[in-house]
Amino acid sequence: MFSPARRATPEFLDDPSTDPAALTTSGDEIANCNRLFGGTRALLAELAPLWTSLRPSAMMLDVGCGVGDLPAAARRQAAGHGVTLRTVGLDRRHVLAAKAVLRIDSGVVGDAFALPFPDHSVDIVTACQVLHHFAENEIVALAREMNRVARRRVIVSDLRRSWLAAGGLWAASWPLRFHPITRHDGVASVLKGFEPGELRALLARATAQDVAVTRRPAFRVTASWTPALT
Repeated sequence: MFSPARRATPEFLDDPSTDPAALTTSGDEIANCNRLFGGTRALLAELAPLWTSLRPSAMMLDVGCGVGDLPAAARRQAAGHGVTLRTVGLDRRHVLAAKAVLRIDSGVVGDAFALPFPDHSVDIVTACQVLHHFAENEIVALAREMNRVARRRVIVSDLRRSWLAAGGLWAASWPLRFHPITRHDGVASVLKGFEPGELRALLARATAQDVAVTRRPAFRVTASWTPALT
């Protein structure tokens, strides 16, 4: 009743013809959503147990980084635990990678399905609110590529599909004065999100690893695993 079937609604942010100015406006509004509605907290909850083992320094790659708000938050949290975290964001849109560099150490324009990094060269690889953009076979391919690049941990954070969450986001978008693209894509994203069991099955299929999946507040779900170093 409260979790509809997963949709495949196109999003403006996935359309190459979308105006770059609208992309950056929407990116900033998504960052605001992460801060207000649990996206930032979900990622930081997954990262918090890792810092002790990563002292004194580590590298993090955020795949589909948008405007870089989440790796920036990770860097601040890491610093509080005595870790100097080098943050790299990858996005296929040049305008977003360039905007991310205002918050993080470096931005890369690249293909998430062919990450421009050697095997097991990055301590932590993350993808936040990214997997729901893809079909199941693409999700499996993307997870395998993240697994290839990661040395210590892979973290996925995404949305839990729910009519209540979709309706709540739509209602909140008006007083927050979101751009129509953010409003449309936000609701579409929620309805393309995952039940925890669905996400676990996809990631286990991709990696053959023991994937820990956690329901988070505010209709979020996270998954993480340790890559096999072969």
